[in-house]
Amino acid sequence: MDQYGLKRDLRLRHMIMIAISGTIGTGLFLTSGTTITTAGPGGALLAYTIIGIWLVFVCQAIGEIATLLPLPGAFNAWGGRVFDEAMSFQMTWMYFINLALIIPAELAASAVIVGFWTEGSNFPLWVVPLIIILVMIAINMVGVRAYGELEYWFSILKVVTIIMFIICGILVDAGVLGGVKYGMAAWHVEGAPFKGGFIGFITTLVSVGYSYAGTEMIGVTAAESRNPHKHVPKAVNTVPLRIAFFYLVSVFLLASIVENNDKSLLNENSSAAKAPFTIVFAKAGINAAANYMNAVVLSSVFSAINSNIYVATRMLLWLSKNGWAHKYIGYTNARGVPQVAVGIVSAFSCLSLITIFVGSGVVFQWLVSIIGSIIFQSWILILFLHFRFRYCWKKQGRSVSDLPYVSWGYPRGHILATIIGCCCIIATCYLSVINPPHYPGDNASPAQLELYRKARDQYAQGLLGAWFSWVCSTCLFLGYKFVRKTKFIKAENADLATGRFIPTTSDEEDMRRRRPRWRRFLQYFV
Repeated sequence: MDQYGLKRDLRLRHMIMIAISGTIGTGLFLTSGTTITTAGPGGALLAYTIIGIWLVFVCQAIGEIATLLPLPGAFNAWGGRVFDEAMSFQMTWMYFINLALIIPAELAASAVIVGFWTEGSNFPLWVVPLIIILVMIAINMVGVRAYGELEYWFSILKVVTIIMFIICGILVDAGVLGGVKYGMAAWHVEGAPFKGGFIGFITTLVSVGYSYAGTEMIGVTAAESRNPHKHVPKAVNTVPLRIAFFYLVSVFLLASIVENNDKSLLNENSSAAKAPFTIVFAKAGINAAANYMNAVVLSSVFSAINSNIYVATRMLLWLSKNGWAHKYIGYTNARGVPQVAVGIVSAFSCLSLITIFVGSGVVFQWLVSIIGSIIFQSWILILFLHFRFRYCWKKQGRSVSDLPYVSWGYPRGHILATIIGCCCIIATCYLSVINPPHYPGDNASPAQLELYRKARDQYAQGLLGAWFSWVCSTCLFLGYKFVRKTKFIKAENADLATGRFIPTTSDEEDMRRRRPRWRRFLQYFV
């Protein structure tokens, strides 16, 4: 079955590993250190836990609807089915903008990472993003199968690294490796466990959201899954265990071994040489830790860019097929590749080349602040549309048992997730407007002026990050309603049938087939 020229070429192992790849990324490797430094061990672990709970129920909402309606526009298409076409227009464009910013952010990070190896040389770091762009264009022009295979092997590398780190971290914390027993001592140093109090905690929320960004891509890949009824539920049901195992265990070990006031944690330029994962490997006495970790983080950048180019092109395809972008953007070749969309996304990727002028670390931090707020908005709207979907489903006289997959925890878990999401968004908006910088006066010393400029830039970054997504999305939504005169969709008229996946006899047999228990258990991790 084709949808808008796309091919259903993703297998179960691709879906599972894409879910993992979306969960483990450069956010965890590059920002976990500053999270611990800002909020302390307790604040960092709490931030990752709270955002993780929110994301678990977001993925459950995605799983329920994407299994029923595996649409190319994924969750961005739901608004036009159950609420208002203007919401689908707004969500799709905002998600594309998010992806168009994530790709330059990851490319900027690649320049920082390679800079670890080229420090002291005259090697032009802007060449690194350019090479990656060209390689990723070639991969994404081959077809979705090539994308799935590449993500599969990238994900295996990341999983192996995290497992190695967790084993190494436990041995280091217990004093087996490195000769020093750390235990929980780092939780009792000055500032710990909740460094900076409430303000320190909410300061980390956006960067933690950026770390988790990409997990929702499961909904996008559903349109090209061979059997969404089997693959999507398996992918979303492994998210909670992965969050607990890969994120929470890792952050707990990091915070227990490396103190929050450790100067090596001050990861101002997002350099992997100063990342806490590298520090732990070094404490274990593994001399090649920095080089190995740097290589793994660089592979994570490749993986993230590969995924984001894939999803961004599918968003452009959806925009084109709905008449929200030029029709030629939706052209797909015989392999199901939207070629024009790949070219446009590649052009956006060249934004990373501004690192030539302002520095890759600066570009990365500014983009992270914007991306985090857009991700928060997408997650809260997904939950809202899931509530609306259930209302429409019930209003049309349908039974929940008729759904091919029913999200667990509904409605209490989804209500909790919505409350968490609203609180996080309000907190980040509040943080952006408190403590504006004050000009020290014309007679201020150069040091005072430098401090003022740094505070001014941070304040502007916070304002842009917190409010950009809401101002932009409001303009898109109201502008579309004004131009197209769209109407609110009544529950009785909601289209819950077009685009449904109808499994074949072989699909149903595949769903009934049971694998050995050890393989089913292993799938939760790999």
